[in-house]
Amino acid sequence: MAGPTTAERGARRPSDGADGSPLPSRQGPPARRLRLPGRRALLIAGAVIVLLAGGIWTLYGSEWLRVERVTTTGTEVLTPGEVEAAAAVPIKTPLISVDTDAIEARLRHKLPRIDSVDVVRSWPHGIGLRVTERKPVLLIEKGAKFIEVDAKGVRFATVDKAPKAVPLLELAVDQSPSLRRFGADRLLVEAVRVRGELPGKVAADTRTVTVRSYDFITLELSRDRTVVWGSPEEGEAKARALTALMKAAPKARHFDVSAPTAPAASGS
Repeated sequence: MAGPTTAERGARRPSDGADGSPLPSRQGPPARRLRLPGRRALLIAGAVIVLLAGGIWTLYGSEWLRVERVTTTGTEVLTPGEVEAAAAVPIKTPLISVDTDAIEARLRHKLPRIDSVDVVRSWPHGIGLRVTERKPVLLIEKGAKFIEVDAKGVRFATVDKAPKAVPLLELAVDQSPSLRRFGADRLLVEAVRVRGELPGKVAADTRTVTVRSYDFITLELSRDRTVVWGSPEEGEAKARALTALMKAAPKARHFDVSAPTAPAASGS
């Protein structure tokens, strides 16, 4: 077959291929026009920046939102003055920058009587300290003073005068194998556990909780009555047995619920 003539070759467009078919276009997508933000958008952006800057200045730089007072609630034995002195809240500091976690840590360290505390910002000028104090459930006599023990077994304060209706704890375990096996702290916790499981009337009448070993805990009640509790285990069953026993033998002076399925009472 004859090839294309000279005239045909000259008539080809630069974009045609060797066989005369059009070549793919090398032109890219049409250029987009750069649109600058309008005046309204610039005004809105400027207003937002001004508001943010003003808010930051108000929180940190102005005299309006600074600490001017500290209030304390929930104290019973402690005084608000003691709590606030230990808290050492920085007066005149911007309220937003007060480190509430640091204040809580100071209070727990300096005042072990505090069980929990919430440190809250009270806008626009205050810090609130909401305190919950530990309550003694047992006392350990130490010379002429008393160490208070709470329901978690924490020894949290030493006082000159024994609080009313709080039993004494006697840890008479010096020669007991239980001391080596469990340790004094564990035996203290078990005594607290027994105290917490006593029936209400018995708890109110308890004067002393004595721990001679893990398996031999006794109670001294008012009117010269005694209770052999045994180990701290099966506390609920022992409490029920003791309640029933005291109703059945109201004049008895000695009760044994160490085996709650076979309780015993004696004396009158």
